[in-house]
Amino acid sequence: MEERSNRNSREAIFESIRGALAASKVLDAKESELHHAAEAAAYLQPGIKHDVASLVELFKENLEAVDGHCIIVETRSDVVQALYEIINKLQGTYLKAKRIAVSDSSEIERLVNLVDVDVDTFAVAPTASEVFNFDVGITYAQAGIAETGTLVLDSSRERNRLVSLVPPVHIAILNASSIVQTLGEALATLRQAEEVSPIITLVTGPSRTADIELTLAIGVHGPQELYVIVNKNLEE
Repeated sequence: MEERSNRNSREAIFESIRGALAASKVLDAKESELHHAAEAAAYLQPGIKHDVASLVELFKENLEAVDGHCIIVETRSDVVQALYEIINKLQGTYLKAKRIAVSDSSEIERLVNLVDVDVDTFAVAPTASEVFNFDVGITYAQAGIAETGTLVLDSSRERNRLVSLVPPVHIAILNASSIVQTLGEALATLRQAEEVSPIITLVTGPSRTADIELTLAIGVHGPQELYVIVNKNLEE
């Protein structure tokens, strides 16, 4: 009886997979490649140095395509205002945003201290056992990849890995001048540092997990929400 039940369960799983595959369009690799190339060509041409504004716009579009939020600001003061608006909005939702964790970047701590919101708990670079008690993690991103809307976090620059991956909401601050076109360019930039980081974290949108039945879940193994504040002005 048990063997028959297991066999029926396996058949049900295989039938579900067959159904999903049957409903899927057969991939035409050449057509897919040409379509992607045509889309990218509207923004960027490989081998050509592109202006910051074009890279910022493409980064924003691709980040929002994977359900991330991108706020483009002009000054450091605008960064503080954007942080206020994000946290204030989240405090009216089930995500609460009353317990804030930040990386060990002194600039991040200074910025967050300027945000006029009420919080229950605030901590800098909490430990692995502590970080699960926070609603929001705030970090810098060392680079952005325009063609995929991806953040690049370098653990040698700041302790950002746990704070960016564990709390339900991750807010990242990214300098517009740090956005590059491709992953290769981002890695080449990181290699120019005196010490190459042992840990590089790539973040593309909120966490996504799919099971064997192709059911997509958001935020199971990482943040449910990702906000990126792109600062266009480094002077202020």
